[in-house]
Amino acid sequence: MVDLKQFEVWFLTGSQPLYGQEVLDQVDEHSKKIAQALDDSENISVNIKFKPVLSSQDKVKNVFREANAKENCVGVITWMHTFSPAQMWIPGLKILEKPILHLHTQFNKNIPYDSIDMDFMNLNQSAHGGREYGFMLSRIRKDRKVVVGHWKEDTVQKRIDTWARAASAWYDWQEMKVVRFGDNMRNVAVTEGDKVEANIEFGFSVPGYGIGDLVERVEAVSESEIKNMLSEYENQYNVTTDNELAVKEAARVELGMRNFLQGEDIKAFTTNFENLTGLRHLPGLAVQRLMADGYGFGAEGDWKTAALLRAMKVMSAGLEGGTSFMEDYTYDLEPNDMKVLGAHMLEVCPSLADETPELNVYPLDIGGKENPARLIFNTSRGSAIRATIMDMGNRFRMVMNTCEVVEPEKAFPNLPVARVLWKPEPDLETSAAAWIHAGGTHHNSFSMALTKEHLEDFATIADIEALTIDEDTEIKQFKKELKWNEMYYSSQNI
Repeated sequence: MVDLKQFEVWFLTGSQPLYGQEVLDQVDEHSKKIAQALDDSENISVNIKFKPVLSSQDKVKNVFREANAKENCVGVITWMHTFSPAQMWIPGLKILEKPILHLHTQFNKNIPYDSIDMDFMNLNQSAHGGREYGFMLSRIRKDRKVVVGHWKEDTVQKRIDTWARAASAWYDWQEMKVVRFGDNMRNVAVTEGDKVEANIEFGFSVPGYGIGDLVERVEAVSESEIKNMLSEYENQYNVTTDNELAVKEAARVELGMRNFLQGEDIKAFTTNFENLTGLRHLPGLAVQRLMADGYGFGAEGDWKTAALLRAMKVMSAGLEGGTSFMEDYTYDLEPNDMKVLGAHMLEVCPSLADETPELNVYPLDIGGKENPARLIFNTSRGSAIRATIMDMGNRFRMVMNTCEVVEPEKAFPNLPVARVLWKPEPDLETSAAAWIHAGGTHHNSFSMALTKEHLEDFATIADIEALTIDEDTEIKQFKKELKWNEMYYSSQNI
């Protein structure tokens, strides 16, 4: 499972020596209190580390150089307590490789009408100090998140955490391996992409392994390991099948996959039902359980979805609600009440389940193998976000869509897979049209823990084109945004 407490964000405060040492001492004291409060806050999932106040060009450059080199530092929060001349930030900002959050706050929450004087005004200059710093970030085209409000407020702390989660996911992508067992599904276009460019742009690599490399690990699993895994199944799920051989084989495959992934330090992977030589069935239960433990996954060799799902697993760690690989499968086109039924052949993460999943064995009718075990369940109700990444030739693009998971009107007595029924925003007609205009994939990473702000922050950090389909989307305007983006990205390649 993902532990976000392994990561830290540095809290950096800007000032200058113009006001004297006494003011700098007060700035330092205030900065320590804010950093400590954020570090202690239940709203923030990472560690917040105070760093001494920055009052010169050399101090700024040195701390940014240190942040770049610190292994578990995922980003920096910058706050201008007084007026910090922005030119002193230029050398540091030019070399900074970590994400930035600009916290536009002040130590005091309210104006002290009865006691305010010029000493107070000289000390508490965040209102215009932040604007000076903000200009320089814009002048050198440095992407960042800006959070405005008092540092004690829950809303401010939660927005900081949203960004910190995105920064942690970006850090996790660096040097990550997304392993493909086999290759992409034959003749499918959207799951393909430039793996070298992804490595350059995003940091993760996409090595391929033959299915035989996995089979070797599967065959090495001991009977005692399988027995322990079967006991785990009995304790966690409603096991309703009498096909003990299929469940035992599912346990063997899961153990083999776990051994392979852990041994090679892999965080995301793909499978393909067209490439199963040496396996008795398509891995279903194994994939579901590995996703529940935080692994990214993509079916049919979809490595971009696998990588995105891993990022969303990192971002959603510790939050209420599940996150899973998903596919738009079929529609309910009842006018004024259109819905999407999402599922996949086998692979939907049980973190989405609204009750204890059923473990059973049914025919798959695809892949030409024996009947596989899988977890079967419906999904909790509530808000969700789904997202996908495509290779557009001259850049990668992320598309996301907010939606509402709803209660099925009836049971699914003949559909033995995990499934989700949702209403996309603003409606299916607009959502599907916008998704298709944008070239969105049939696979997506689906989360009931994250919001569009998490993904938009991640897209900013990753410097990836991002298109949001939500309650405000109109097709006419959305198509204009696509054209504007195309002009922008085409100009970048001139």
